[in-house]
Amino acid sequence: MRYSFTGKNTTVTDALKEKITSKLERIEKLVPEGASVVVTLSVVKLDHTIEVTVNLPKRILRAEVTSQDMYAAIDEVADVLEKQMVKYKNRLRDKARRDTSFIDELKYFEPIVKDAKDDDSEVKIAKTKKFAIKPMDAEEAVMEMEMLGHNFFVYRNASSDEVNVVYKRKNGTYGLIEPEYN
Repeated sequence: MRYSFTGKNTTVTDALKEKITSKLERIEKLVPEGASVVVTLSVVKLDHTIEVTVNLPKRILRAEVTSQDMYAAIDEVADVLEKQMVKYKNRLRDKARRDTSFIDELKYFEPIVKDAKDDDSEVKIAKTKKFAIKPMDAEEAVMEMEMLGHNFFVYRNASSDEVNVVYKRKNGTYGLIEPEYN
C-alpha cells in the first residue's frame, strides 16, 4: 500500500508513521495491491483525530476516530477499517454468487479471506419513504433541513436540475453532495 500522511495542528513523526503502517498491515492482506492510503492526523485541544481513507477499485473505505490519545485512536481506526473491509468482501462474494457482473470487481480482492464470517451481511431496510423533490438552491435546502431537524436533506438543484444532498457535518458545518457521472 502507498501511504500519504498529513498533519493538522500536529507534526507527523516517524514513530507515528511507523505505528500507523504496522497497524494497517493487518488490512494489507485484504486490500488489492497498489491501493493508496491517505492518513490525516489532527489535534484540537485534547482531542486527537485520525482519519484514514483507503482508495480501492470502484470503492473508498474511510474511518475516522477521535480519542484522548493518538495511539489509542490508531488502534481503533485499524479495527474499524478491518471490519469494514471484511464486511465489504463478504457482501461482494455473496453478490458474485448471485450475479456474475460482480465477479469482475471481486477479482481485485485476492486472496479472499474464507474463514471470515459476518453476521449482518444482509442489508435490512426498515423503512421506505417517498416525497416530492422540490427545486431550490443549497442555502434554501439547509434552511429546510434545519426546520425539519434532520441531518441531511435531498433536493433538486434549481440551477442544474440535478438531485443534490446537503448534510450537517460533525463539526457543525454543512456539506453538499453533487452527482458526478463518469
